[in-house]
Amino acid sequence: MFNLYITALKSLAVKETNRYLRIWVQTLVPPVITTSLYFVIFGNLIGGRIGQMDGFSYMEFIVPGLIMMSVITSSYSNVASSFFSQKFQKNIEELLIAPVPTHVIIWGFVIGGLGRSILVGTLVTLISLFFVPLHVFSWFIVIVTLLMTAILFSLAGLLNGIFAQSFDDVSIVPTFVLQPLTYLGGVFYAISMLPPVWQAISKINPIVYMISGFRYGFLGTIDVPIGLSMGILVLFIVVLYSVCWYLIDRGRGLRS
Repeated sequence: MFNLYITALKSLAVKETNRYLRIWVQTLVPPVITTSLYFVIFGNLIGGRIGQMDGFSYMEFIVPGLIMMSVITSSYSNVASSFFSQKFQKNIEELLIAPVPTHVIIWGFVIGGLGRSILVGTLVTLISLFFVPLHVFSWFIVIVTLLMTAILFSLAGLLNGIFAQSFDDVSIVPTFVLQPLTYLGGVFYAISMLPPVWQAISKINPIVYMISGFRYGFLGTIDVPIGLSMGILVLFIVVLYSVCWYLIDRGRGLRS
């Protein structure tokens, strides 16, 4: 039985991986081009006027945030669009009636989002080397934060796919919720620069902790304690995973 579950997980993960690799012009190229424009505009043109931030050049400071932004967007959109497409085409019903545990279904989609986000993050990191040298304070923090953030937003994308009733519903959350929270999460500025009131308000935004932890892994500078950042990530992963498992196991919004 265990071998059956492993085979099912491998099949689903391979299918999800082939999906985004087959249309790599749409899934991998756009985030790289967009991030390159950020490097040119904010890093070279504006960064030279801003000067240093937390002891680093402005370009060095924004690189971790831009990498994390591409990881968040890629992992979320990959799972949300893939899951809803299967639900729209009624293919998800085949998974629901198959002798496959809900955990396998969840991880099959999450692995797809995880793979795409890691690939995009790697490409963005390579592009950043054309602008600044790579500084890594702690590889362990970088890798753990990257993986946990990708898993978190893959689960969030899965939740979006479960509730979505149309393709418009898949794009609403990234456009009106995810993108604003990411831009206000400290990608282009340090939270410590804000007045105390706005610092407190910013810390309500969970993306602040992810970007701050990831930046700590690269530069060794942080706006919130690293332990708190990791704790927030674990908490959100557990909550979202539990919700996704419950909804899929009960077939909420999946069975017509």
